[in-house]
Order: sequence, then structure tokens, then C-alpha cells
Amino acid sequence: MFGDLMGNMKEQQKEMRKKLAEFRVQGDSGNGAVKVTANANRELIDIQFDKDKLDWEDTEMVQDLIIAAVNQALEKAAEKEAEEAQNIMKNMLPPGMGDLGNLFG
Repeated sequence: MFGDLMGNMKEQQKEMRKKLAEFRVQGDSGNGAVKVTANANRELIDIQFDKDKLDWEDTEMVQDLIIAAVNQALEKAAEKEAEEAQNIMKNMLPPGMGDLGNLFG
């Protein structure tokens, strides 16, 4: 029984990773000066800059804006990942488990 459950869980995780790779989330900072796109696996996909909104001579400011945008995108990705993990846990409960499904969100 538990062997089947663990095998199913690994397969579910694999499917979840594929699904999360398709979700896109975006973080931005500096009023749109830096935009970062990531997938819900917390992998960076793209970084864009609005050259007119950045002072390229102020390296520290540019670095701070990049870090803020990346962190925002990764936070959104983590939220989506957690949401999908909860859905998997709910779906893995055997029928008739009643309100136990509510433990996962």
C-alpha cells in the first residue's frame, strides 16, 4: 500500500514540475525599470530593463532593483508552487477521508 502511495507521489511530483514550468510569474521594481519573469519552478526566464528609467552610473541602485524584482518573482513562484502542492495532496487522499482534505488548504 505505502509502496504504491510513494510511487504515485513521485509521479505526481514529476507531473507537478512539468506543470509548474509552464506557469509564468513576473516581478518588477523601480516603477517598471526592471521586470523579471520566472516560472513556478523558481527558474528565471527573462530579465528586461527600461533603459530610460535606470541610471546606469548608479550600479548599486541597479543591483538593488534587480534583486527586488527577482525576489518578487521568486516569491510569486513559491506561492504558485505551494498552491499546486496542496492540490496534489488533496488529490492523493483516498475517497471517503472526509474533512482531512481541509488540512491541506
